[in-house]
Amino acid sequence: MRKVLTSDITAKVSELCIEAACHLGADVIDAIKAAAEQEVSPLGKDVLGQLVTNFELANEEHRPMCQDTGITIVYAELGREVELDGSLDEAIHEGVRQGYEEGFLRKSVCDPLTRVNTTDNTPAIIHTTIVDGDSLSLTVATKGAGSENMSGLAMLKPSQGVEGVKDFIIQVVKDAGGNPCPPIVVGVGIGGSFEKSAMLSKKAIMREVGVSNPEPEIAALEAELLQSINDLGIGPMGFGGMITALAVHIEKHPCHIASLPVAVNMQCHADRHKHAVL
Repeated sequence: MRKVLTSDITAKVSELCIEAACHLGADVIDAIKAAAEQEVSPLGKDVLGQLVTNFELANEEHRPMCQDTGITIVYAELGREVELDGSLDEAIHEGVRQGYEEGFLRKSVCDPLTRVNTTDNTPAIIHTTIVDGDSLSLTVATKGAGSENMSGLAMLKPSQGVEGVKDFIIQVVKDAGGNPCPPIVVGVGIGGSFEKSAMLSKKAIMREVGVSNPEPEIAALEAELLQSINDLGIGPMGFGGMITALAVHIEKHPCHIASLPVAVNMQCHADRHKHAVL
């Protein structure tokens, strides 16, 4: 067994919250720069250029790239041979609490009914998986509400098949228009159950932008949907153009013979998440 201190987990989560808010991954920046080269709309090209400038300034000045610093989503993969000296969840919550305070990040979490702010951006949303090994892998995502609110889930009839799945995904993006601050990353979860499809769609946006699903059939569907979505003409920030999405990422899971769950999780151009291993 290998001991991991909860104080180290707290410190790392705090660091990752700040890093995610201020320093966008190279995969996203490169994708937006490539999009700027491809975009034919002058306004769309200008918008993409401004986004790149914003990311660069955020990186240089170590400041949040967006005023919505999000609700914190944490994926924890805990090795079976790891021994903790306390609660994993509490260590993560404390890391979020410290990170949002030390990083001067906007605290946006509130009670769903009273709307009273929790004042420290906790509790985080934590997904824990037990895996082989003696390490703890942490992925921290700061998810803004503008894109999250444009997400959707449907329990399709199995008879609707792949065409029904494609139609639903494209309709969600079409209905969203410019609200999720495109160019977006479209995370899709197909199959499982009501909640599993939603979890798959959220996990899908954690994938490096432009890295296709390893299954050839799913990779082909991702490419087809990306083209169909960009053909909608919504464009950067909804001002029109040929680049509405940077990527479509699909994850799937076997489901009941009588159901076909499909979830779409929208991610804005500030695709913020950071990863570390303890």
